[in-house]
Amino acid sequence: MRHRARMGRAASAAVVVTAALAASLTAGCSHHDRAGHGPAPAPARTPATIPAPGRSVAPAGSPLAVKIDNVPAARPQTGLGAADVVYAEQVEGGLSRLMAVYATTLPKTVGPVRSARESDLELLRQFDRPTLAFSGAQRKLLPLIDRAPLRPETPDGAPGAYYRGPGRAAPHDLYLHPARLLPSAPGRGALTTGFSYGAAPSGGTPTASRTVRYPAARFTFTWSAARHGWLVAMDGVPTVTTDAGRPAPATVVVQYVTVRTSRYHDVLGNPTPYTETVGSGRAQVLRDGRSFDASWSRPAATGGTAFTTADGGPLNFARGQVWVVFAEAPS
Repeated sequence: MRHRARMGRAASAAVVVTAALAASLTAGCSHHDRAGHGPAPAPARTPATIPAPGRSVAPAGSPLAVKIDNVPAARPQTGLGAADVVYAEQVEGGLSRLMAVYATTLPKTVGPVRSARESDLELLRQFDRPTLAFSGAQRKLLPLIDRAPLRPETPDGAPGAYYRGPGRAAPHDLYLHPARLLPSAPGRGALTTGFSYGAAPSGGTPTASRTVRYPAARFTFTWSAARHGWLVAMDGVPTVTTDAGRPAPATVVVQYVTVRTSRYHDVLGNPTPYTETVGSGRAQVLRDGRSFDASWSRPAATGGTAFTTADGGPLNFARGQVWVVFAEAPS
């Protein structure tokens, strides 16, 4: 297949070990990426609505999902502010990775781009044959990606869409020009997430900030009345982007899910977590400076996720960007 590419838990309390975990994730992913880590020239400029020569056109109504590196060496990222939805998941070593979904706007550049995980395939089945941009994956996972109902695009299959950015060490230097993969943004109708938007429900708890912790990473969301959104910080550091300043999603969802060990592991033997997004559970929805207890339900992979209040009514999100942080449900 055209995307033959290759990819990367043990967390400890010491700072030195945490740094080692980041290095482990880097090594695990880069080992299986067939796309080389040496400098590559930036692709020639093309009009924003024309894909690179020889590339197939994405199906109408299909969004773009991009796997984005999230270790400290990969920050600041580019293109996060334009995403309609940003998903945060746990990966090897208790670290985190992002998947940004674009439907209403395609930014000029997104990155750094990193490798895919098995649970991404389940999460993406809610969309109509989405385009998945990623740097590669473990060799044993590639056949699953081949059979998934999506359009996979890696540097091997779409070399004109990717480039190595200056001033970054590999593998944190791979960037994507989305316009080389999609002729145009498909529009809001492509966001078949199941989310409901509208007025806030009654009640809720006034909330200044909320922190979600992984074994070796953490996200903090702080309400900003001026931005009417939640300022993001990762690992205690304010999150900024190279092109759009600080992200301030209008809605943040802390979705409690089962995180189990998958059948895959990195080159150091650290098991890859699998985040189960089909099923049901509890959640917290942050909007308008308040926190709302919610239930989530996604009966089948081919459908979106519904969030409801205690009385069973839909829990509306605020219009604007949504961040969904998958947190491990207490056992």
